[in-house]
Amino acid sequence: MAADVRQVASLPDPLGEVSDMRTMSNGLQLGRKRVPLGVIAAIYESRPNVTVDIACLCLKSGNACILRGGKEAIHSNTALASLVGEAVAAAGAPDNSVQLIENTDRALVGELLQMRGVIDLLIPRGGAALIRHVAENATMPVVTGGIGVCHTYVDGSADVGMAVEVAHNAKTRRPSICNALDTLLVHDAVAARFLPALGRRWAEAGVEMRCDERSLRILNAAEVSGLSLGAAAEDDFGKEFLALIAAVRVVDSLDEALAHIERYGSGHSEAIVTSDYGAGMRFLDEVDAAAVYVNASTQFTDGAQFGLGAEVGISTQKMHARGPMGPRELTSYKWIILGSGQTRPT
Repeated sequence: MAADVRQVASLPDPLGEVSDMRTMSNGLQLGRKRVPLGVIAAIYESRPNVTVDIACLCLKSGNACILRGGKEAIHSNTALASLVGEAVAAAGAPDNSVQLIENTDRALVGELLQMRGVIDLLIPRGGAALIRHVAENATMPVVTGGIGVCHTYVDGSADVGMAVEVAHNAKTRRPSICNALDTLLVHDAVAARFLPALGRRWAEAGVEMRCDERSLRILNAAEVSGLSLGAAAEDDFGKEFLALIAAVRVVDSLDEALAHIERYGSGHSEAIVTSDYGAGMRFLDEVDAAAVYVNASTQFTDGAQFGLGAEVGISTQKMHARGPMGPRELTSYKWIILGSGQTRPT
């Protein structure tokens, strides 16, 4: 956590940056100046490192923050918030610029959601039920995300060895996070070679494979020792497993893979493994997600990995931020106009 704070501190300051400055025909000079959003509230579950991540990102971007963690980590959150408060005071920053709600009464969440006019942006981090409740009941703007139904598509031209490593990492490195692989799509041209090779790795790792008819037939024929296999139910496609479980489907084309992702994806992170440059570029162009990969694991979708130091969350929206949200994503801009007495003609 301390290392992440130091990385955030070392990032360029987003505040005060002036862009698009130009002179109009009437002599007015105008541009955009980057400014804080104001007061950001975060409601989150479980992980106490989120307390430090959000606090330092808000401070870096000039915002105050109100933090409401879950009851399961209240003691850790209280201790960490106390340390942050000491650091804020030592740095001469405004008192109470970072506040933690120490009362774990769930009724207070409902009160927080009604504080429009005090809170400028609300960010929920946690399970689908929490995010849905906040999005449906908040009276201020909400950035939602974190629900990741992530696909890796192994194209017909893929290097099988690379594809095995990418898919294995995407599923098993940390299966309980939002950027982990949930559904594996495999082109028919490479399925007979790729699936048994991956199956052997996943048997060792304890991954359960829920397969469509074609992938199940290939894997049953391969007789991989110790591999957990089963037929996929329809609702396995489009499910965020957060566990060592993956849905598997064989497709006949890139078009079919793209259609599957469009139907079942959550807009989080999607990947293609391919040796075909055109297929890779088409995947980048046509997949509608916050992070789209060619020949790399989706587990990289993370603020620190993207050079942001940390993240307040991963947005799957398109307004106002998308993907991991660092200091710049916690700012807005205002137009600045410099004149010399200009008036607008009637």
